Amino acid sequence: MPKNDLTVLTVDDDMINLKLLKSMLMKSGRVKEVIEAKDGSVAIDHLKSRADIDLILLDIIMPVMGGLEMLRIVRADDSLQQLPVVMLTTDETKKTEALDIGANGFLMKPIRNDELFKKIDTVLL
Repeated sequence: MPKNDLTVLTVDDDMINLKLLKSMLMKSGRVKEVIEAKDGSVAIDHLKSRADIDLILLDIIMPVMGGLEMLRIVRADDSLQQLPVVMLTTDETKKTEALDIGANGFLMKPIRNDELFKKIDTVLL
């Protein structure tokens, strides 16, 4: 049974993408909170201060700390290793690397609502 009170960390340097994701997630009725971060280092700070995050939606290409670098940090941390991470990108070439590092899934931008929730259900099972 899918969990219905999710806390989702969305990480993207594009504010429009963050707002779109938040809107889709909140409209679903399955997400109670969306935490937004504009790069990986801000997202890591959220992860350190919040134990209730259920899922990370992570853009690959960002300034300061990109998605692949953040994913490596998450996977190296014993307390975060099990956290599902779905990578978001327009760049198909990074898919293998992301999966090798430990991404649970992949969504191509622009993100479509039905694909987003199918992927969320897959990684949270």
